Amino acid sequence: MQPVNRGARLVTQHPHVMANYGRLEINIVRGEGCRLYDESGNAYLDMVAGIAVCALGHAHPRIARAVAEQAATLVHVSNLVHYEPTGTLADRLAELAGFDAVFFCNSGAEANEAAIKLARKHAWRRGEKERNVILSAKGSFHGRTMGALAATDNPKYHEGFEPLPRGFRHVAFNDLAALDGAITEHTAAFLIEPVQGESGVVPATREYLLEARRLCTQRGALLIFDEIQCGMGRLGRLFAHQFFDVLPDSLTLAKSLANGLPIGALIVRGEAASSLKPGDHGTTFGGSPVPAAAALEHLKIREILDLDTHVEAMGALLLAELRQIAAEFPAVFDEPRGFGLMLGLPVREPHAASAFVPHGLDNGLLINAAGRNTLRFVPPLIINADEIREALQRLRATIAVTLA
Repeated sequence: MQPVNRGARLVTQHPHVMANYGRLEINIVRGEGCRLYDESGNAYLDMVAGIAVCALGHAHPRIARAVAEQAATLVHVSNLVHYEPTGTLADRLAELAGFDAVFFCNSGAEANEAAIKLARKHAWRRGEKERNVILSAKGSFHGRTMGALAATDNPKYHEGFEPLPRGFRHVAFNDLAALDGAITEHTAAFLIEPVQGESGVVPATREYLLEARRLCTQRGALLIFDEIQCGMGRLGRLFAHQFFDVLPDSLTLAKSLANGLPIGALIVRGEAASSLKPGDHGTTFGGSPVPAAAALEHLKIREILDLDTHVEAMGALLLAELRQIAAEFPAVFDEPRGFGLMLGLPVREPHAASAFVPHGLDNGLLINAAGRNTLRFVPPLIINADEIREALQRLRATIAVTLA
């Protein structure tokens, strides 16, 4: 294990930043590859990647160059005209997905808001004005804007924001019988995460997703995959639906699409792709040239690196290491779950996943606690075998201190 500077951590306080996050006592000033550095010079092996965002790691030189060149050429021009490289990015994403149309926005929540509006407008244009229910799964997380929040099944996120928008329902996750009863003639769309991320890395079964596809087709609803966290190669395929071999009518992307710059996308196929007409939806900054340039470069780099093969191999190694951890501490951890480089290590009560996180910092490791009392591992997709083994050494040291 490489030595880490464990000097005292200075944390510059910024009293005017709104306190709506529970931040760790650390102030990051620089990143390189799979490592982050704080203002005191301490180094941390990053197993969070900005919450599944920095797929190519931090400060990737080709991404930095693409951003700089585009910033010196064109930063913003508005959606009143056609412009590059956004048009080329739309063409490339549609080609890679085999879909027909792309709407760009700035975040995952906005992408899901667009998907919700598309589903309702699609039904309305077909004359089915009573088909307006957006169905999502229990345990889901689709964002914090009001529509996406209504689709999110987590009471703690709802508290204090009611009344939420109407027309949203939730169905048990991975329950085929419940799904059969939930998709009706009033369902505009079933919005589903193929792998629930914020709930603690909980995968859907392929059987469940196939049944969702069958029922939506049979009953006239759209099937929408929220791939914001599990897409863009995190499972070992560019799109999560390719990993499960189940084709949705539309999908949403964000997070790692531009490797850290703000961009979201709704990608649609078939008749629904033409449902939004001029004036139906919009955004000022969506698909701006700088993040679009970063996203295009990301797509080029991932092909050169053959990231899907790499993620399969590194994901298998990380999963094996986490299984060993669970076997060593059976009273503390349950069997890990997930695919590729989106893995969760469930923590058994009375232990708390959040208790391990600050001790991780003391051992040069940045980890994250997600819902259902789970340690979530979503490192940069470029992480190598030596870094994974180092991370697990640091995790063992973290566990020892936490349990002491």
